[in-house]
Amino acid sequence: MSGFVGVVVSDPSLQGQFTQVELRSLKAKFVSLKRDSGHVTTKNLPVMMKKLRGLNEVVSVEEIAAFLSESYPDSDQEIEFESFLREYLNLQARVSAKEGGAGGGRGGKSSFLKSSTTTLLHNLNQAEKSSYVAHINTYLREDPFLKKYLPMDPSGNQLFDLIRDGVLLCKLINVAVPGTIDERAINKKRVLNPWERNENHTLCLNSAKAIGCTVVNIGTQDLVEGRPHLVLGLISQIIKIQLLADLNLKKTPQLVELFDDSKDIDEVLSLSPEKMLLRWMNHHLKKAGYKKTVNNFSSDVKDGEAYAYLLKALAPEHSPETTLDTKDPNERAKLVLEQAAKLDCKRYLTPKDITEGSANLNLAFVAQIFQHRNGLTSDTKQVTLTQTATPDDVLVSREERAFRMWINSLGVESYVNNVFEDVRNGWVLLEVLDKVSPGSVNWKLATKPPIKLPFRKLENCNQVVKIGKQLKFSLVNLAGNDIVQGNKKLIVALLWQLMRFNILQLLNKLRFHSQGGSQGKEISDADILDWANSKVKASGRTSRMESFKDKSLSNGLFFLELLSTVQPRVVNWKVVTKGETDEDKKLNATYIISVARKIGCSVFLLPEDIVEVNQKMILTLTASIMYWSLQNQHQSQSEMPEQSEPSSMASDAASDIASEDGASTTAPSELDEVNSLSDSVSNLTTDDATSNAPSTENGNGVAGS
Repeated sequence: MSGFVGVVVSDPSLQGQFTQVELRSLKAKFVSLKRDSGHVTTKNLPVMMKKLRGLNEVVSVEEIAAFLSESYPDSDQEIEFESFLREYLNLQARVSAKEGGAGGGRGGKSSFLKSSTTTLLHNLNQAEKSSYVAHINTYLREDPFLKKYLPMDPSGNQLFDLIRDGVLLCKLINVAVPGTIDERAINKKRVLNPWERNENHTLCLNSAKAIGCTVVNIGTQDLVEGRPHLVLGLISQIIKIQLLADLNLKKTPQLVELFDDSKDIDEVLSLSPEKMLLRWMNHHLKKAGYKKTVNNFSSDVKDGEAYAYLLKALAPEHSPETTLDTKDPNERAKLVLEQAAKLDCKRYLTPKDITEGSANLNLAFVAQIFQHRNGLTSDTKQVTLTQTATPDDVLVSREERAFRMWINSLGVESYVNNVFEDVRNGWVLLEVLDKVSPGSVNWKLATKPPIKLPFRKLENCNQVVKIGKQLKFSLVNLAGNDIVQGNKKLIVALLWQLMRFNILQLLNKLRFHSQGGSQGKEISDADILDWANSKVKASGRTSRMESFKDKSLSNGLFFLELLSTVQPRVVNWKVVTKGETDEDKKLNATYIISVARKIGCSVFLLPEDIVEVNQKMILTLTASIMYWSLQNQHQSQSEMPEQSEPSSMASDAASDIASEDGASTTAPSELDEVNSLSDSVSNLTTDDATSNAPSTENGNGVAGS
C-alpha cells in the first residue's frame, strides 16, 4: 500500500495557515489546473479560485482576476503553488476585513474588492512610495554599502529594483530596531547569486517577524520579484515600528502625564503605539482649545484644523493665527506643512495627502512631530513607576516579548501589543489554540472583543484552561480567573507550553508525513537534545550540550557548529569569537540568531537569552534548527513533480543544501536518527528542562505532563 505523502511548504508560517487536508485539496486542484493548461496564470486561476471556500458566492471571477493583477500585471506570468496559497490568504483577508466592517453583506464585500483595485488606491500607494523613499534616503544615504545607490528618485521605481538583493530591507530593519540583524550575516557582494539573494530575503522576513511585522502572506520570491504592493506593505510596517518606537512608558515615561492618577498602570502599558499617539495628540488638542476628538489619522484630520491646533500648542512661535482663520482645507494643509517644516517635520506627506486622508502618511507625520517636540513635562511624579525593575522583571519582560512576537507571527486576527494585558479576555489565547490545535476551540461558546461583561471574559479563559488540559498541559492551580486577573507568572507558564506544543507538533507532523503516515513515538525535548548532539558529533566536532541549561552554551560555539553542520556554507568562521569575554559571547549570540534566521529558522529570542542560557529560549532555538534541517532533507528526498513541485526560490535552496552538504547525501536519514533514539520521557524532565522562570510553590510548571 502506498504511504501517505503530506504537502510540505517551504515557509513554516505559511504552512501553519492550512491543515494537511486543506493543503492536499488545494494542491490537487492546482496540479490539475496546471496539467490541463500547461501553466497557471491570472488567465485561468480565477475560475478555480472562485470555487474555493470563503470565496464561492462572495466574489466574482472578474474581481478575483483584478485582485491577482495587482501582484501579476503580466497575465502570462506563471504562478507557483506557494504564491497561489499566499494570494488565496490575501483574498480571504480582504473578504474577512469587509465582513468585519460596517455595511457587510455580499454586496459590501464585492464593492470592497473592487475598490481595492481603483486608481485612487494606486495613487495613494504612489504617495506612500515617495514618502518611504524619502525616509530611506534620509536614514541610509550614508551607509557604506548603499551610499553608491542613494539617494533614489522618489518618483521612480528604483526602490523595487534595489530591494531585490535583500540588503536594503535588512539595513532598514536595523534602522527601525538597531541590532536586530548582525550585519556580518548579510550577503553584501556587489553581485549576488540566487541562493545568496534568497538568504538575505529569508533573513529579512524572519527578522521582520521578530520586531513585530506581520509577514504571513509574503515570501522571499515576492521580494526577489519586487512586487510593489507587498514591498510597500512591508516597508510601511518597518518604518511605522521605527517612528512609534518611543511611544511607550519605558522609552518615554513622561507619557503617564496623559492619564489620570487613578489609571491602572498595566492598562496604560497595554495601549498600542497608535492609540498612545492619538491619546497624546488629543491631550494637546484639548489644552489648545480644540473641541473635537481625533479618533483616526484619516477622516478626522482631512481639514487640517487639528494639525493647526496641535502645532499651536507645541510650537506657538511657528503658528500664526492665519492658519486657523483659513477656510480652504488645501491652503490650511499647505500652511500646516510650512509650520511643521520649521520643526523638520515635513518629510512624509504633502498637502494632498492631508486632504485625502492618507492614514499611513498622516500617522507618520504625527509620530514625527512627537519625536521632535512632544510637549510633555520632564518632572512627572509617576515616572518612577516605570524605572525600577528586578532581574526577574527583566527576564519576564524578555519572555513577554518573545511570546508576543511568536503570537503575532502565527497570523491570528488580533494583534498583540502587550501579552499580559491583551490575553486577559481570553480571545487571543483561543485564537492561538485554534492555530496550534485546529478544531480545539468551540467558537459558539466564545465571545469576541470588545467584551463589556466580565463573566464573558471568564468564560473565554475557562475554555482556554479546559483546552489546555485536553492537550495535557501542566496547569495545576491555573484557573480562568488567573488569566482574567493578569497573573504574569501563570500566563508565562501557559504561553510557554503553547509555544513548546507548537514546536513539537511541527516536528511530529514532519516526521509523520515522511514516514508515509505511520505513527511513532512522539518527539520529545530529549530527542531534540540528542539530535543536536548527534549532528555536531557526526561532523567531527567535540562540542556537546548536556541540557538546555548547560552554562557552556553561553559562548555560542555549540550552536555555530550545529548551524555549520546543517548548512556548511552559512557560518563565516572568520567573524566568530572564542566567546571568552561577555562582549565576545554577545557578539557570537547576535551572529547565531541572524544566521539561524538567514537559513529559514523563525526564532524570537534575544542575544541575552543565549548568553544567560535561558533554557526555554535555548530549546526553541534548537528545535527551530532541527525543524529546518529535517524539513529540507524531507523536501529533497520526497519531492516529486506530480506531488509537490518547487514553488519558490526557497524550494530551490533546499535542493542546493542537499547537494552541498555531502554528509546529507551519504549519511542515514536524519528522520531515521530521530526514530532510533532511545525511548525517553516525552516531557521536560526536572533536571534538563524545567522552567528557569521564577518557580511556583503550587506546582504549576511549564512542562507538558
